[in-house]
Order: sequence, then C-alpha cells, then structure tokens
Amino acid sequence: MKNYDTLIFDLSVKGRRGYTLPKSSYKDVVLPKKLLRPAKPELPEVGELGVLRHFTNMSFKNYGIETNMYPLGSCTMKYNPKVHQELAALPAFSSVHPYQKDKDTQGLLKMVHGLQGFLSSIAGMAEFTLNSFAGAHGELVGLMVMKKYHEDQGNTQKTNVLVPDAAHGTNPASAILAGFNVVEIASNLDGTVDMDDFYSKLDDHTAGIMLTNPNTIGVFERNILEISKAIHDVGGLLYYDGANLNPLLGMARPGDMGFDIMHINLHKTFSTPHGGGGPGAGPVGVAKHLAKYLPAPRIKKEGDHYAIDWTLAGKLGQISPFYGNFGVYVKAYAFILTYGKDHLSEISKMAVLNANYVKESLKDVYELPSKALCKHEFVFNGLKDKSTHVTTLDVAKRLLDFGFHPPTIYFPLLYKESLMIEPVETESKQTIDVFIGVLRTIAEEALTMPDFVKAAPHTTIVRRLDEALAARRPILTYDQFKALDSLA
Repeated sequence: MKNYDTLIFDLSVKGRRGYTLPKSSYKDVVLPKKLLRPAKPELPEVGELGVLRHFTNMSFKNYGIETNMYPLGSCTMKYNPKVHQELAALPAFSSVHPYQKDKDTQGLLKMVHGLQGFLSSIAGMAEFTLNSFAGAHGELVGLMVMKKYHEDQGNTQKTNVLVPDAAHGTNPASAILAGFNVVEIASNLDGTVDMDDFYSKLDDHTAGIMLTNPNTIGVFERNILEISKAIHDVGGLLYYDGANLNPLLGMARPGDMGFDIMHINLHKTFSTPHGGGGPGAGPVGVAKHLAKYLPAPRIKKEGDHYAIDWTLAGKLGQISPFYGNFGVYVKAYAFILTYGKDHLSEISKMAVLNANYVKESLKDVYELPSKALCKHEFVFNGLKDKSTHVTTLDVAKRLLDFGFHPPTIYFPLLYKESLMIEPVETESKQTIDVFIGVLRTIAEEALTMPDFVKAAPHTTIVRRLDEALAARRPILTYDQFKALDSLA
C-alpha cells in the first residue's frame, strides 16, 4: 500500500541494512579523533527495497513538464528536448575540468565562443559574456556595467534607475544592490509605460531604465523608440530584462530597439530545465561601446585557436569562478542549432498564437483588463462574475484537482486578482483545449457551487493549508512533525 506521507525515519528498524560490504583485505585506517563525531549520526536504518519504494512513492508528489502543462506567466515553462540533456551529459562535456589546458578543450571553447556569437546575433548586441549564473545574477552584472560606465564618464550625478511598477521583482532589487536609487514609474492598464509619468521623472540624475519588452502583461512597448531616444538624450542607458525574450526570437531584437545592456534567461528560452534552484544561466550582452566593461574571463579567438583570457578583466574584474554553468551552454548551443537561423521565429510565432488563442477563448468568463493583442502571455483580473467572491487563489487551487499547475497569480500588481497565463509554444492545441475547458468548468462551478471551489483542492495529496498559520508556525523539522502528529 502506497503511503506518500510516511517519512523514511518511520520505516526505520534498528539493525536493518540495505547492503553490507565484505570485510576488506586492506588494513584498517584509523582517523584522528578530532575528525570523528562524538556520536553516530541518527540515520534511518532501512532495507534497499524499502528505500526504493519510499522515494518512488515520494516522487508522485512531484510535478514536472512531463506530468502536464505549466501555464506559468512570466516563467516560460516549456518542454526542453531530452536529446539536449543527453548531449550535455556526454563525458566529453560533463567530465571536463575547469582547470584543463586550453589546448585540451579547443572544441568546447569553440562551442562557447560560437554561443556568444549566436546570442549577439539573436539579440542585436555587440558582445556577450556567459559568466553569470542566473537571470538575477545577469541583471546585477548588467547594472554593474551601467555603474562603471557612468563612473568612467564622470557622471557622478547619475544615481537613479527608472523601473516600471509592473516590472519583475528582481529589477528594483538588482538596481539597489548595484548601488542605484530606484525611481518607480507608473504603467498604463496594458502594462506599457505611462509616458507622462516617465517624462516627469526623467532628468540628469537618470542613469538608465530597466524594461521588459513585451511587458509583464504580454504587450509590446509601442513607445520603445521614443523612450530609447529620451533616455539617451539625457546620457542614460537602456537595460533589457530578457525574461520575455521568447516571443521575439527571429522577429525583433532588443539591440535594434536601442537597448544598451541586456541579460538572457537561457533556462527559460534556450532548452535548459527551469526551476528547482538551478542550474541557471544569465548571459549579459552589451552594445559595442560597453564591451570593455564585461567581466573576465573572456574567450578570444586567434586564428584557429581559442583561449580563456583572464587578462581581459575590463572594469568589473571577475564576477564568478571559471566560466559560468558550462552544461547549460551545451544545451543552449544545441537548441539554437536544432532550430537554425531560419526557424527560430517559429518559436515566437507559436508562443504568440497559443497565448492569444487561450485569451480569446476565455475572455467571456474571465475579466480581461487589457484588450491589446498580447504576445506570449496575458493577464486576467480574476473571474468576470465576482458575485460569489471566488478569488484567483481559489481558481488556482481548483486547477490542481484537474492535474494542471496553476498560472502565476497576483502578479503583476496592476490588477487586484491577476491571473497570468503563458501557454508557451511547445503545448499542443489538444492540451490547450483541455486547459481552456477546465478553466471554463471552474468559472461555472464558481457560480453554481462556490463553496466547493473555495475549499479546493480536493484530490491532491496535500490539501489547502492555513497559509497564515503555516507562515507563523512553520513545521520545519521531523521532531516538530512527530509532535504535531502525536496530538492529532
């Protein structure tokens, strides 16, 4: 009988072993007492089959792209081809040591150098660094570039970075960490920049602006060229948050819009598994006049030879050990080659088509604040009929009963009941139709049986939690769990 909630300590029986090693013919090694712990570790004693069943049963608590759809707005949770995972796992890639000589890793350095070129071409930037480990790390590096540039120009008054109120949360955090002041600018109902507010806060203290285009509502910033000119006219720089790059591939380039700095979330756009804490990658691209500020090490090509150059430290020096998450770059490189220059645009076209299809199919039962044509994602403001007080949280919880991961909820903060949906390009029409049908069913249930929806989920292993209690009195240890279990 499966027991998903049994801890492995509950399966422990004193003296039970999964495997016993034969007595070694080698002499015993006596470790110094200072290296020994005072008591044996309190580890569970479980047989091999028990361990296997325990972790297999626990795995049913997991949800992944192989399980069902991930319509997480702003996250781009799409399927990543397994062939790319297999390539990255090849010994020639997975066993390489970062201190190996350049002469022994020419093929690998050629690949990384080529990926930098691919990203530069796709984004319209002069040069990329692959040193940063994730999107937020890339943001910080990009803003450090901005900071150093202004210091070199003697622009000591450039202390402010403009950030829209609908921006990703990492934007203001990264700007502050880089030493800037954050000046919030208002957004219109469709998430685009409120130009009146923009001009009222644009001045000689403006070091730059951070924008996501399309924005977090999924709408393309129609005034981007005007914004670009205005920022450059005051000597500022434009930073592009590449989190929403997926719908632009092969169709538009941030560099052509006037952006000077950007990062790309490879783990969202180019075949790297997303979530689970990593590994991530946030390559940073810059316009030509900022290339000298990119961090070391840099890969350079001299004739047919490739080398990791630690002397090209620029103004930032080193921001990470070695050269980023190499395995991630193998997958990204393979992904780009798989599509090729002529087919990258199919990604963006299908992402935009799928998002608009879902939006148009549900706007009669879910409130749609922005009527603009969306790109890869869009945001509902909860149910259209709110008479039964079923919230976006209730809808998200009820989706779990149907086997779907809920969309992003309560972000962006422009709407009270934000429900942010991004179906991505890798989902089929059949799957999307089922998803649409489930959301319509929930909308109907909200009117006919609202209390049932408010109590969801009903079929999941873990039911709805008391979130206030969970935050104030979290159960973090095995002993806390057992104490609570004994009271039940």
